[in-house]
Amino acid sequence: MISVIIPTYNRAAFLAEAVRSVLDQEYFAMASSASWELLIVDDGSIDETRELVRSFGGGVRYHEQDHKGVSAARNFGLRLARGSFIAFLDSDDLWMKGKIGTQMDFMAAHPEAMICCTEEIWIRGGLRHNPGKRHKKYSGWIFDNVLPLCLLSLSSALFRREVFEDIGGFDETLPACEDYDLGIRLAHKYPFHFLPEPLIIKRGGHADQLSHQYWGMDRFRVQALEKALRLGLSMGQERLVREEIVNKSRVLLQGFLKRGNQLEAEKYAAIIARNRPE
Repeated sequence: MISVIIPTYNRAAFLAEAVRSVLDQEYFAMASSASWELLIVDDGSIDETRELVRSFGGGVRYHEQDHKGVSAARNFGLRLARGSFIAFLDSDDLWMKGKIGTQMDFMAAHPEAMICCTEEIWIRGGLRHNPGKRHKKYSGWIFDNVLPLCLLSLSSALFRREVFEDIGGFDETLPACEDYDLGIRLAHKYPFHFLPEPLIIKRGGHADQLSHQYWGMDRFRVQALEKALRLGLSMGQERLVREEIVNKSRVLLQGFLKRGNQLEAEKYAAIIARNRPE
């Protein structure tokens, strides 16, 4: 079975299209209804999300929780999921019709693969946007590539369930950058498999995105990187992680100094000191 999990919070305007892009999957059209499930996890929405989901009928499973954040919503979905394969879709993103079928063909041909991701089409403010070179995706053991920024696009990924049984779910202490944290843990344990065909549409530029709600997103990346030091890294990996902690903390230090926040500036000065090479 394939379990598709859509976490959502006050995004009814986008959610209908996201759900439809799942229901329109060519793979699901040819499969029995018992071979896949769609779970909507509503993170305490106060818009018309509940009514919208009910309009799709009983084939879509709706679950609601108090507002706890996207990581808690995804973890709730993981606990409910019955599938041996797990796919996530952000409620403002869309799947192309061949997305799941292409990935399932790949997984069948490569039983050793634990995760595969696809290329993306980016839409920002209604216009197509070409990602920069730094967002280039890679296959293989890519631990060093995932440290500067998040290269894991959850909406494009298909996982074997064992991944989450092995490394755990999403860090609910992170208000944002939870995908960056998961990507580091994944890349430490497994090779990534990247399919170059663009099979999802990522829609951005709207005000409710987490990247628009928090200043200094590197705060959460530094938190994830310090966690990564407990993963049992090789010496080379630990050196790369500490270098990235120092790089990001220096930027944050300057930012807090400019804002007159001496307490936070001292915090990142201490982080730099304990991670800087001797």
